[in-house]
Amino acid sequence: MTLHILLTVALGIGFGYLWTPEIIIQNIDSLIDFGLCLLLFFVGIDIGKNKTILEDIKSYGFKIFLIPFAVVVGTLFGSIVASYFLKLSPFETAAVGSGLGWYSLSAIELSKHSAELGTIAFLANVSREVIALIIIPLIASRIGHVETIAAAGATSMDTSLPVITKATSGSISILAFFSGVILSMLVPVLVPLMMSFN
Repeated sequence: MTLHILLTVALGIGFGYLWTPEIIIQNIDSLIDFGLCLLLFFVGIDIGKNKTILEDIKSYGFKIFLIPFAVVVGTLFGSIVASYFLKLSPFETAAVGSGLGWYSLSAIELSKHSAELGTIAFLANVSREVIALIIIPLIASRIGHVETIAAAGATSMDTSLPVITKATSGSISILAFFSGVILSMLVPVLVPLMMSFN
């Protein structure tokens, strides 16, 4: 699975570098949305064939919120630690980390403060998503299934969901989707909040 992801990304980079038709460039956002919707449709089929999923979610109760909570705490802790190795304040690195993988929103929000911070947010959160896509199968096979959700962050509800589903199971996919929704709702709150402390 990891090899397939790496080869697909490498093929896309090569294709984009060597030859990109103008029609693709003009419609790339629509093509990405269509491809993502198609992937999520098949993930939905995989989830839907499990008839006990709703009962499984109810059995978690409020514990289901522990996953996104742990992702936020772990991400913020790691981001603050990173500030000691970078020329950024702890709240600036926390703001970058608060993107939780949602690179477009975090980059736009932090660009309001500085172009440099917006660029860092974009690169850091894109890197998180790409690295997550590569290591999710490894995490699933060597550490555990629930742990794959943490690597994906906010993208566990969309771009990373097919990879999580393939590497784990339908029940984990539901947890991943739920966590991604909660984290995506938190990003517009956390990013400006972290910067307000700076």
